[in-house]
Amino acid sequence: MKIYTIREVSKLLDLPPSTLRYYEEVGILSNVKKNSSGQRIYEESHIHRLFTIICFKRTGMSISKIQSFFIYEEDKAANIDNLIDLLNNQKKQVDEQIKGLIEDIEHVQKKIIYYRGIKNAIDNDRNMPNWNEFKDLEIKYKGINFD
Repeated sequence: MKIYTIREVSKLLDLPPSTLRYYEEVGILSNVKKNSSGQRIYEESHIHRLFTIICFKRTGMSISKIQSFFIYEEDKAANIDNLIDLLNNQKKQVDEQIKGLIEDIEHVQKKIIYYRGIKNAIDNDRNMPNWNEFKDLEIKYKGINFD
């Protein structure tokens, strides 16, 4: 069984040691043992749990919801509906974030096209384009139709 120091875990997961200690403090990273010198000893199970925590945090899940997830997970059979509801709600939240990001990238892409039009006008001594000509432009990005 491979074990890790706090420094190794910190480097491996790009998390500051203070974050790892905080996760222990709030109970989402549990059963971290210490060696005879008082240094934390992390095992593979901690690494797997940290991957889950990092994933949930990236989706915007709060610490309290992560705490709930791990509490529910301790007795999956009794909490299966809670687990599914929590994850479904988080997925809905992520879907909304993705929708917003797609709208944002559409706007950015239109701006790129618009400013390229300005550059082309400058380079070729032509009339400057009007934003109104671009704002309703249909754009496709990586196979996604934005209109």
